[in-house]
Amino acid sequence: MARIRDIRLVALEYAVPDDKAYGMARGLTSRRGAGLVILETDEGVAGIGEAWGPPRITAEYLALVKPYFIGTSLFAQRGVAQAIYAKHYHFGIQNQLVALIGGIDIAAHDAMGKLLGVSVADLIGGRQRERVAAYASGGYFTATGDHEATLRAQLEPHAGKGFPAFKIKIGRHPAEDEKRVALARRIIGDDAMLTVDSNGNYTFDGVMESMRRIAPYGIHWYEEPLAPQDWKGYAELKPRAPIPVATGEALYTVFDLRRLIDGRLADVVQPDLALCGGLDVARTVGILCAAEHLRVSPHVWGTGVGLAAAVHFVASLPSYPHAANVPFPTMVEYDVGDNALQKGIFVEPIRLVDGHLEVPKGPGLGVTLDMDAVKRWTVA
Repeated sequence: MARIRDIRLVALEYAVPDDKAYGMARGLTSRRGAGLVILETDEGVAGIGEAWGPPRITAEYLALVKPYFIGTSLFAQRGVAQAIYAKHYHFGIQNQLVALIGGIDIAAHDAMGKLLGVSVADLIGGRQRERVAAYASGGYFTATGDHEATLRAQLEPHAGKGFPAFKIKIGRHPAEDEKRVALARRIIGDDAMLTVDSNGNYTFDGVMESMRRIAPYGIHWYEEPLAPQDWKGYAELKPRAPIPVATGEALYTVFDLRRLIDGRLADVVQPDLALCGGLDVARTVGILCAAEHLRVSPHVWGTGVGLAAAVHFVASLPSYPHAANVPFPTMVEYDVGDNALQKGIFVEPIRLVDGHLEVPKGPGLGVTLDMDAVKRWTVA
């Protein structure tokens, strides 16, 4: 039985010039980064994972938890993670500890798949499809003051390329939201689905005004309308919202995600595998959502490793409760912003064809790191 021999963390960062910064209603960034987790086994097989957030903080947590994993069975890492949560419960579960555990979980699944000669999708539920729908996630606020021009420049290259849906950023003011949505709808046309994301920048009254203004433009979902922990706000918003609600990207562990699901506080649940606890948590979320007849769409905004994990996760999901006809496909977020860490760290990036991501066919995650590229984006 393969055992874990070592776990390493590589800090990755990609920077754009400050005048090219982009982002959301809460602010802009000129840095994209994550922690690349490399898990080695005593049988010479290594797996890769991704941990969301500041790698330097993640590295300190790795120094704490690494001894728990070393020497244990590769296939028993879930139990190790649960033991860490139990023993160190005073640290809480809204932090980089959980992101690290998720990165280790993804890396372990990658290594398991390589040892067994099967894909991660087969490990976590069975490969249900060979490609998954992607939505073009962009439409960012930018450092330039001409937001209409930059929104147009971000959307036009991807319109008509087969994407079933697009996402743009809103949330600075309801009146501006309507202008951005109207422009986006003109660019992408009437057939593609349009989703919006305010990144929790509104209070309840602001969200209601924003929704009233943009609902006539056929919004498929409104993402993070409120702050992640505004549980009462979501409970009040959900039955009154004229647009389907999507959220969950900032929730850690199955405990908070289950609270979202059990309360039916959203129409679309959006776990981030590099943050919430990895494939183990995502698989549980998928089962719970199926039991509550809710949709799932994983959030992805890091490196290509997290994207690969999300693609395998969606590929493993059954179509329940649908049978022959699926009205809306389960979609993976595909960031179309400037981020070399998404495509540039693999020998062969995940293929995007007609708005769909092909599920890698190799064992594990089915992707291979380009170590020269990894070194290029590694920071001390």
